[in-house]
Amino acid sequence: MANSLVLTICAHDRPGVMKLISSAIAQCDGNWLESRMARLGGQFAGIVRVECSEEKLSQLRENLKALSEDGISVQIHDQGDLSDYPYTRCLRLDIFGNDRPGIVSQLTEAISSAGANIEELNTSIESAPMSGHPIFHASGTVCVPDSTNEQELIAAVEDLSDDLNVEIGGVA
Repeated sequence: MANSLVLTICAHDRPGVMKLISSAIAQCDGNWLESRMARLGGQFAGIVRVECSEEKLSQLRENLKALSEDGISVQIHDQGDLSDYPYTRCLRLDIFGNDRPGIVSQLTEAISSAGANIEELNTSIESAPMSGHPIFHASGTVCVPDSTNEQELIAAVEDLSDDLNVEIGGVA
């Protein structure tokens, strides 16, 4: 039987970090199922979902812990149970507005209070085309139960400020 693990990884970014991680997994015949990775502030940060046979699971855990000798921090988590996950409809979300401290906290509170679950969120600060003024941009995927009205979600976010523009795309 195969076991799924979710790994959170952080290391000073440099060539070869991914090679070391993927080799540790491949040595145990692990299957790299999906991942999200980025370079943030000079650090490599990633989340990876892998699958491994029961027989090689303890060796995989040892291999991943041993990466700390190379300055790679790996936290190992068992995959969660999603059998009763009620969020059946996923929507793409794009939000633009003036940047300010606390905007991510306010945004995530509004999304949560509207009954949505954030599946993926990418944020950045961009320069406005004409003025160079810092503009906050968030994009990602939120999932809602079938009973949730997406207009309520839009209203919850737009109610945060007059300068926020929210676009919700089709099913993600």
